[in-house]
Amino acid sequence: MQPIADLLRKSHTIAVVGLSSKKFRASYGVSEYMQKQGYRIIPVNPNETEVLGEISYARLEDISGHIDIVDIFRRSEAVPPIVDSAIRVGASVVWMQEGVIHEKAAQKAKAAGLTVIMDRCILKEHMHLLR
Repeated sequence: MQPIADLLRKSHTIAVVGLSSKKFRASYGVSEYMQKQGYRIIPVNPNETEVLGEISYARLEDISGHIDIVDIFRRSEAVPPIVDSAIRVGASVVWMQEGVIHEKAAQKAKAAGLTVIMDRCILKEHMHLLR
């Protein structure tokens, strides 16, 4: 668990792929919590213009600046192109939320030098390790 705690301590910017403005969605609640903990949240959803007071981007490639964590709130089958984008933009971490599992994409991200967290909730990990 220590590597996850260290990762969360040194990260500042989280691009949340699939972040919805619908407050009942898990992506919204998790992102709102992380934002309140001091992380910069960047919504990535082509169907949104703004979420949690932040401009929403259609793709990771549209974001300027370094992304520490790409947090994926999409179905498992949607993960491979997101991982490809995370690699292209030079993200440090690919984080697949609970229930999001894609071994092949995870291996590709690891081979490209990214840290991969799979099938874990970033909010739960933060609460457990850093609060």
